[in-house]
Amino acid sequence: MIKRSLKFIKRMLAFFGILFVVIGIGILLFINLSPQFGGTPSPTQKKEFTVSENYKDGKFVNLGGVKMNMSFNSFAKMLKLYLKPQPHSIPNTNILTQKIDSLHIANYKEETRLVWFGHSTFLLQMNAKNILIDPMFGNVPAPHPILGNNRFSKELPIEVEKLPKIDAVLLSHDHYDHLDYGSIQKLKDKVSIFYTPLGVGAHLLEWGVPKENIIELDWWQENIFDDLKFICTPAQHFSGRSINDGGNTLWSSWVIQSETENIFFSGDSGYGSHFKEIGEKYGPFNLGLLECGQYNELWSEIHMMPEETAQAGIDIKAEKIMPIHWGAFKLAMHPWTDPVERILSKAHELKINTIVPKIGESIFLDKNPKDSLWWKNE
Repeated sequence: MIKRSLKFIKRMLAFFGILFVVIGIGILLFINLSPQFGGTPSPTQKKEFTVSENYKDGKFVNLGGVKMNMSFNSFAKMLKLYLKPQPHSIPNTNILTQKIDSLHIANYKEETRLVWFGHSTFLLQMNAKNILIDPMFGNVPAPHPILGNNRFSKELPIEVEKLPKIDAVLLSHDHYDHLDYGSIQKLKDKVSIFYTPLGVGAHLLEWGVPKENIIELDWWQENIFDDLKFICTPAQHFSGRSINDGGNTLWSSWVIQSETENIFFSGDSGYGSHFKEIGEKYGPFNLGLLECGQYNELWSEIHMMPEETAQAGIDIKAEKIMPIHWGAFKLAMHPWTDPVERILSKAHELKINTIVPKIGESIFLDKNPKDSLWWKNE
């Protein structure tokens, strides 16, 4: 009886051992063969990175040494939170989007406007140019659909294939909810220039974007694009698309300027002194597009709380602000409307004009969208 039990235990251990090896091999093959993970900066590029003040010991770093090193206790707390029920973290129904006509986009030559696609994706039409910001049009912000939750909206304001020629794309960093392989594949043949922080261009090269169509910038570097200026500015975040490539590429925010207008896009960022510095150097801004979502005290270094987002709007000297990084995906445990409700409360206290347009609604710099409180109906 004992021998029979031992044999059974040995067989089970052997079975689970083999299963573990097979799963491990499968994961390694997926990481190494799937194009989703992108590319790696070349040794020549890494050598060039050493002149950057943000590059230390072969990795990009934050200002002031701020790190995203989660302790075992913090990781255990996070895992416990994820395993608990998370009420209202996803809308009860599909979020309807306002549709926008492809010809209306292609022929638009009027005042500056933006169209929000949810999360951090925008189409900016400025000085008769089409500019995409962090174009994530995919359904799931992950390297494989089973690894993430679906987008809250079943339809986009316009399908990627119907977009006209894109003059420029601005990318803030290489995380899946901002840099999407499928979106780049659909866009790359209609985009003139991709602007990225240092190193992010390696992913685009891997995905077939010509080198001459990529411009990489360090923090505080500027580039003139016809009658516009793009400025790569600091953010407090991190990078990486795989298990061992953290810090290989830089993360950033962006300033977009014409002769008469000034827009700030935060990318992903924890709250820090860089907002005041950006405000002093490049403010005031007509509009600040500021991260406000997917936050938790356990990772507050790299994602702002809504109250901090409102304060960041004051720091950059924005005439008005818009909360972004919410309304499309579940990447944290908070209720999905928590970001907008909390920032509106704090913005009222700080007396800073805050707009919350519908997904797909046209946004103009000199006027506010109708106060619809649309999320309360979802």
